[in-house]
Amino acid sequence: MEQKKRISTVSIHVFLIIGACIMVLPFIWMILTSFKTVAESTSMNPFVFFPTTWEFGNYAEVIKQNDFVQLYFNTFSMMALRVIFSGIFSAMAAYAFARLNFPGRDFFFGLVLFQMMVPTQIFIIPQYLMVDAIGMRNTIFALLFPGIVSAFGTFLLRQFFMGLPKELEEAAKLDGCNIGQTFLRVMLPLTRSGLVALSIFTALFGFKDLMWPMIVNTSSSAATLSSALAKIQSAYSVNYPELMAVSVLAILPMLLIYMLFQKQFIEGIATSGGKL
Repeated sequence: MEQKKRISTVSIHVFLIIGACIMVLPFIWMILTSFKTVAESTSMNPFVFFPTTWEFGNYAEVIKQNDFVQLYFNTFSMMALRVIFSGIFSAMAAYAFARLNFPGRDFFFGLVLFQMMVPTQIFIIPQYLMVDAIGMRNTIFALLFPGIVSAFGTFLLRQFFMGLPKELEEAAKLDGCNIGQTFLRVMLPLTRSGLVALSIFTALFGFKDLMWPMIVNTSSSAATLSSALAKIQSAYSVNYPELMAVSVLAILPMLLIYMLFQKQFIEGIATSGGKL
């Protein structure tokens, strides 16, 4: 019995290691290609995996031609603002839908669910017209605009609020707390894991957002990493080493953030039951 258990454990670990290697292989290939020459990167020899000569000039060239400092600033400003605003407004809306009784509550929550079911591309035109009407195109606010309110965040946090015992609110009411004080001092701190999960999802969705930044911010000074990478791809469509160098520089900040907040990432994903 013990031997069967050991064999089963070893088999599972071997399977997971093989799966991890398959997942990591494209990233390794991308990094190695960024140090190759154009001739090596287009070679049909399947055994040429490592570069024969390490070409560090690819990074120097793409950094010289692209303002990565501005791209990093725009991207992480958008991510930080979306995390803050979606967390604040989603938490307030979720608490109202989960714990308060008001006319039309179920109807309005149904609208929130309906928004989650509809493709986000449907909202691009009205959102663009609103941003253009207030003269905020090619700004950080334009990048933030679709993420000010999050239907997904409202739904996610509502589930956390509904799981809290009603006695907490009753005790807070006996202590003289009004609705705002009960929300801020009692209920909101207990949804920390939900807020962490929402922050992770919001940051990832913002980092990967491509269509909206390309439409609303046409200026290179207001571009994000994703939109800039899409434009750079056409410029370096033949020069694969430089294209891979740009890709490495684009994912490097997010990789560093994951390494710093790995525990919070795993905890948030495990608590929410979601996937990246």
